Amino acid sequence: MRVDRGVRNRHRAAVPAALLMLLAVLLPGLARAAQPVPYAAMDNGGLFFPAEVAGYVVPATTVAADVDIAVNGLIARTTVRQRFENPTDEWVEGVYVFPLPETASVDRLRMIIGDRVVEGVIEEREAAERRYEEAREAGQQASLVSQERPNIFTNAVANIPPRDSIVVEIEYQQSLTYEHGAVGLRFPTVVLPRYVPGEPVSRGPQEGGRVPDTDQVTDASRITPPVADPAFGPVNPVALTVTLDAGFPVAAVDSPSHPIAVTPGPDGRLTVAPTEEAVFADRDFVLSWRAEPAEAPTAAVFSETLDGHDYHLVMLVPPETGLPADKRPPREVVFIIDTSGSMAGDSIVQAREALLFGLSGLGPEDSFQIIAFNDVPTPLFAAPQPATGEALAAARRFVRSLVAENGTEMRAALEMALDGAAAPGRLRQVVFMTDGAVGNEAALFGLIHDRLGDSRLFTVGIGSAPNSHFMREAAEAGRGTFTYIGATDAVRDTMTRLFSRLENPALTDIAVTWPDDGPAAMYPPVIPDLYVGEPVLATVRLPQGTAGQVAVAGRRGTEGWQAGLTLSADRAQATGVAALWARDRIVDLERQLYRGADGERIRRQILDVALSHGLVSQYTSLVAIDDEVVRPPEADLDRQAVATNMPEGVDMDLASALPDGRRASLEAIRNMARFGSPQPVTLPMGATGAPVDLLIGLACLVLAALLLVLAGRVPRAARYRL
Repeated sequence: MRVDRGVRNRHRAAVPAALLMLLAVLLPGLARAAQPVPYAAMDNGGLFFPAEVAGYVVPATTVAADVDIAVNGLIARTTVRQRFENPTDEWVEGVYVFPLPETASVDRLRMIIGDRVVEGVIEEREAAERRYEEAREAGQQASLVSQERPNIFTNAVANIPPRDSIVVEIEYQQSLTYEHGAVGLRFPTVVLPRYVPGEPVSRGPQEGGRVPDTDQVTDASRITPPVADPAFGPVNPVALTVTLDAGFPVAAVDSPSHPIAVTPGPDGRLTVAPTEEAVFADRDFVLSWRAEPAEAPTAAVFSETLDGHDYHLVMLVPPETGLPADKRPPREVVFIIDTSGSMAGDSIVQAREALLFGLSGLGPEDSFQIIAFNDVPTPLFAAPQPATGEALAAARRFVRSLVAENGTEMRAALEMALDGAAAPGRLRQVVFMTDGAVGNEAALFGLIHDRLGDSRLFTVGIGSAPNSHFMREAAEAGRGTFTYIGATDAVRDTMTRLFSRLENPALTDIAVTWPDDGPAAMYPPVIPDLYVGEPVLATVRLPQGTAGQVAVAGRRGTEGWQAGLTLSADRAQATGVAALWARDRIVDLERQLYRGADGERIRRQILDVALSHGLVSQYTSLVAIDDEVVRPPEADLDRQAVATNMPEGVDMDLASALPDGRRASLEAIRNMARFGSPQPVTLPMGATGAPVDLLIGLACLVLAALLLVLAGRVPRAARYRL
């Protein structure tokens, strides 16, 4: 007996046939994921990532933003229009991680597709994500806006057509800062790369992030968007306009971040816009305007009536003079300076200058300590020392030697500064200079709350795009204030004002009394100590129609102080005050979480406030879904995370942001922005080249198996002859 030659031939023919079938399955997925084009395509502009094929690149989804900010007194209403551009021949889902002010009350979403407008609705987050995912898989165009941190949001846009775009409009309300007669506005444009502590809980990044989730930062992948290589130029252009109705005659308008043009209007309003030919999302836009000295307000109230309640935003300005010098207590000042890798570049220069200037404000009756930190804290002295000439000289040498490198382990530095040690007869002030580039904010807030004691914590935000949520909330938890330095040439003026405040407490033991018509829900519930030039700024909800006198009382040293204003029944309405109160209420509830409150109870309370006021929160999202199915059933959907810029002036080795210290080149980080095939997850899951590698590996395994079959069957059959 012999094996028929035709049988052997059929076995041999089965191998290439199987390989062809395998390639028919795998190659479309590989081609779709890569989408390579020649280098020459970059001549037309846009953002590209390296392809696996030499000489080719991959076009990437980008976002261009138009920002309109309307200011009315101390309230700003902002509309952000994000245009998601798909430069590829595939259907795309774009995922954009972007910042907003930490005080923003996000309450409106519109998706604009050609001449159609789809209004978003507020829903519990899990329900909104589920509806978005179903619409995405069905081929409908949809947008989902979610909050990752109070100042970090994600906008996912599904089914952007090939060579086309979709516009998403987001609106929010915010209150503005007021200090020494000047009102301040800051619009962030880029998320500062975060240091993420802890052990990874997965094998690779999820949700499009550079960094995987860890046991300390369980959503790290959602707050670490990919970063475009600065060598190829900035991405994500921004057009920004501010319409300013200050409510008082304006003496000056200034921006330390951008050159601006100020155009008066016929109605007395001012229009402000950057004069740069091209503005990109790489630094915060900062604006301030000052009243004529005789016109500076000493009290203001903005009100809105909604659903049976009166909502008020109230400002009272304390005296412009501090305590006499002979009545000021001596101070113990602890300076904490961040020398981690995220501070490299302009930021460490600003921080050193700020600290050197702070040392010059110490008097012989004061004592001080300096703690520098990156991976570990390094104190200058074993204990605070009197501010003598010898100690100050040693401090200046120490500060000038500081360089920025390694990770951002804030916890140990804060524990060292907030050690619970008493300073009898002294006012203990901790001045914390950092960019706040951390992902474990909540744990640090709890630490500050638990260990603060009699200290006061003052944060100084360094750099072009600091983590303002961390900076402001840390100062709130520390009963201090937040100061922002955006440029090296602003250090002296900014620190002069800060240390002038620290030396001049204006009011302590502050209490606010509201009319007796009904219960008041005021935020913050306790007003912190105030310093010269800082107003009382609070939101309150009262029963509708409440009128009468609001009294503010405090102490100036050993003497009492009082001021007040009247709430009238016929006051003018200011749209958006209710949203500000709701945002403050949510923030207060979130603070209770890191103070040990029951998580489920807080979640239900936040849900109630957010849903009733239509606000995005950590438990609610805005979702907009178009009814029309546009993506053909046979067309695949390519997911892309929108790459962001490195903040201006930051010379950061992104390897320092990885929890285990691994080195990562910018090229590797760029590659993380490309996504593989859709997966059935709640939100788009980020990826590296893993999907492609997996397919190639699978192909090799199948090929090897077929070769083994061939080696095992055909030769064996050929040998057996009788």
